Amino acid sequence: MSGDRHSVAETAALLTDPDEIARREAENGIRQFNLTLDIIRTHVKDAERPFRLRSSTILQLHKAALDGLHPLAGTWRNTPVTIGGSGHKPPEAAFVSEEIEAMCAYVNEHWSTSNALHLAAYVLWKLNWIHPFSDGNGRTARAVSYVVLSAKLDSLLPGAPTIPDQIASNKKPYYDALEAADGQLTAGKIDVSTLEKMLDAMLAHQLLNAAKQASGHQ
Repeated sequence: MSGDRHSVAETAALLTDPDEIARREAENGIRQFNLTLDIIRTHVKDAERPFRLRSSTILQLHKAALDGLHPLAGTWRNTPVTIGGSGHKPPEAAFVSEEIEAMCAYVNEHWSTSNALHLAAYVLWKLNWIHPFSDGNGRTARAVSYVVLSAKLDSLLPGAPTIPDQIASNKKPYYDALEAADGQLTAGKIDVSTLEKMLDAMLAHQLLNAAKQASGHQ
């Protein structure tokens, strides 16, 4: 696949000035990442509060990313959406909530039997496949996937750049992996192995950088 995947929806954004949009996106990006870390901290090393993926968490993370940028920040889309640069057609708006609940159920039901990379890759793919928002789908999918990965590993992962930042800095492998998973579903299979390999390499890079930084201060 070539080109950039991007949401094309009927709902108009709130801002039109490119500089203002860029400023707001940067501020919201920090806000969303801080919220991501807060959610992870809530569940790490806390046996009394086992992690469960909930639609409310996804909506919280979306609102943080799109607040002040889009009228539907923190809500599911109510119009059709297409993905520029992709042949995938997301489900109709009427089925979004149902698809999200099914995705959360998959993660929660497989929590004890599947590994962290699979669950994080599944969420990263499935949220993009559902494309539940008019805008901000990729940002939110990456944040939710990172929450799932960290919670399953029971760790506030050290190191930088983080996996979401690595994906954002070079999206082609990410887009290619999403397309590969879409193709597997068309063939009747759930196979996110390409995304798993990508996340595995990115996790190793993040943790290696943390180890290097730690050793440099010794």
